[in-house]
Amino acid sequence: MVAVIGNAKLDPADPKVALAQEVGRLLVESGCRVVTGGLGGVMAAAMQGAKTAPNSTEGDTVAVLPSYDPSDADEAADIVLATGMNIARNIIVANADAVIAIGGGAGTLSEIAVAWQLRRPVVALAAEGWSAKLGASRIDDRTRQPSLENDQIHAAGTPAEAVQMALRLMPQHPRRKGAVR
Repeated sequence: MVAVIGNAKLDPADPKVALAQEVGRLLVESGCRVVTGGLGGVMAAAMQGAKTAPNSTEGDTVAVLPSYDPSDADEAADIVLATGMNIARNIIVANADAVIAIGGGAGTLSEIAVAWQLRRPVVALAAEGWSAKLGASRIDDRTRQPSLENDQIHAAGTPAEAVQMALRLMPQHPRRKGAVR
């Protein structure tokens, strides 16, 4: 499962919509499921793009909603989790096997930070917003994966590069945040 995160509200002509659609399609073509926050903008575009993959099947798109109402999910969502957790649902989204960020505001920033703390690989696609600002950087100095020399938020220039990086990084991030004791 790869989370695609980014702006919740976008004009349909915004370039981030096409980027997210391409990322969603490429992820499903690569055998992944797409998990999002389930709402509009980048989230909807990624799920809609996933549906265009020739091998797309029921269950490839997962929406983790902030509300209790499943009807809030974009129609491209196959599996809808209406959590009622508001922004706390970002923790569930960020715990995917990898995270691809496309632009984004405060919500995206929180998901990136949580993914970092959960030791999940994060790929930032060069698009206006937090993904462009944080690509090729580290959130802090913690050792997340001791076996990795260059543990950082990885910068990608294209959707294909972002998906290839996520696929390559997933096996390199086996260590997850342990339970609070």
